[in-house]
Amino acid sequence: MSSKERPKDLKRGRRRRTVSAVAMVAVSAVALTACAGGEAPTQQDGEVTIRFAWWGSDKRSQNTTAIIEKFEAENPDINIEAEPSSFSGYWDKLAIQTASGDTPDVIQMDLAYFREYAARGALHELADVDTESIGENLLAQGRTEDGQLGIPTGYASVAMIANPEVLESAGVELPDDKTWTWDDYTKITQQISEKVEGAYGGTAPFEPIGGFMNWLRQQDQHMTTEEGQLGFDAADLQEYFEFQKAFVDGGSYPAPDVIEEDRAVGTERSLMAQGKMGIISGWSNLLPTVASAAGTDMVPLRMPSRSGKAEDNGLWHRVSMFLSASAGTEHPEEAQRFIDYFVNSEEAGMQNLTDRGLPANDDVRKAVVGTLEGSELAAAEFLNDIADEVEGPEPVPTVGSATFEGILHRYETEVFLERQTPAEAAEQALAELEQAIS
Repeated sequence: MSSKERPKDLKRGRRRRTVSAVAMVAVSAVALTACAGGEAPTQQDGEVTIRFAWWGSDKRSQNTTAIIEKFEAENPDINIEAEPSSFSGYWDKLAIQTASGDTPDVIQMDLAYFREYAARGALHELADVDTESIGENLLAQGRTEDGQLGIPTGYASVAMIANPEVLESAGVELPDDKTWTWDDYTKITQQISEKVEGAYGGTAPFEPIGGFMNWLRQQDQHMTTEEGQLGFDAADLQEYFEFQKAFVDGGSYPAPDVIEEDRAVGTERSLMAQGKMGIISGWSNLLPTVASAAGTDMVPLRMPSRSGKAEDNGLWHRVSMFLSASAGTEHPEEAQRFIDYFVNSEEAGMQNLTDRGLPANDDVRKAVVGTLEGSELAAAEFLNDIADEVEGPEPVPTVGSATFEGILHRYETEVFLERQTPAEAAEQALAELEQAIS
């Protein structure tokens, strides 16, 4: 691909991969500094100050500030020093802080980076946080051989999100998502593409990580294994690229250049938000955002399966994020007390609502769901509806998995643009993925 032909989001993706690599190099120094700790937190008149770092929108920061104020009011012996960031700069900053022994006491942690920090001894075991009301399948995603190193704030699931108005325009009824197959999905999306005026394909490529994970799970495979290796081979990846390419060739997906343009503009200005696409896949917590942007109600659907049976759709509850504590904190008791409040307090839950996923704590979740309406309620009810069908979680992602999304996206695009065959792309992508985890 020439530089002038490279889509804008691929340039940004290349920059993100470079940034991730820088962050990983910095984190590699954690083994030397993880337990050294930074400067002693401010401590006056019996009070302890602990630092809390998170990424997110202005709305998240406002909600988090309110939670901090409530916690401090109930715990006058603890002050919380807030360190909010945007997602793009969060991981570089955290890696540098950790490598220099200046890690915040409490850290908002993502699954893709969790193993990076856990494997190098940068996280404190959270044995004093109450986890009685949090499901085992969620807790397992924040646990390693060193103990419970991450407490889940909430969870989501990969899903299909449908715009009923677009489907109606195509003369298509909402599918029965307990019985629909990939063949049904193909026919529906082709019909949307053919019959909806101004439509650019009935659907869009799957979320790079969640979509591939789901496809593997439907075949009893996983992205990575418990031992930290890839859970698939080049033949599997080739088949997946062929599976996706068929949707381009059949008209279900837009033309490759339109796909890249749509990815670059963001959810709020996407084709789905414009009413020019009928179904997309993504994490279930995307539903309120895309519905709000489109100005219409959206419907979450289970993923299609090969067999047409709900138990074969490969769904699972994925932790949206964790709270972790630094191994170098000089105040582990206070850090865990704050995490406990943040995750288990109904007050905190009512402030967060679903911003950090549908609450992981069972009691908090019930209280929060009772206040939801519209698309937020639909997303929450979807997770409740599939609760009896979901299988166990994915193994904790291995070191290096933070780069997987960029790699898969890049080679998927090469296949769509017919610059590489699925076999060529699979071989090269697999080599990069293996190098990332080595």
